[in-house]
Amino acid sequence: MTPEGKVKEEIKRGLAERGIWYFMPVQTGYGKRSVDFICCWDGGFVAIEAKAGKNKPSAYQRGILNEIEEAGGRAIVAYSWRDVADELEQYG
Repeated sequence: MTPEGKVKEEIKRGLAERGIWYFMPVQTGYGKRSVDFICCWDGGFVAIEAKAGKNKPSAYQRGILNEIEEAGGRAIVAYSWRDVADELEQYG
């Protein structure tokens, strides 16, 4: 499993443990592109882009995250479940 795959697995476990609904869209080239996780938490829209090591979101991914925030959603770049949990605590 890739380092980013390990981060995604950790995030999936954390989301499931907290009862947060999530979807991981498969990028097929059709429709609007997205980030790694689309979630519904406490009535709100949360998007998560998982990264590992020193990797950063691409300009395109950053643009998607910015669009989500501008629309009133929450956008998180996560290197671990702790990053997601910390952000959710800030919003909660």
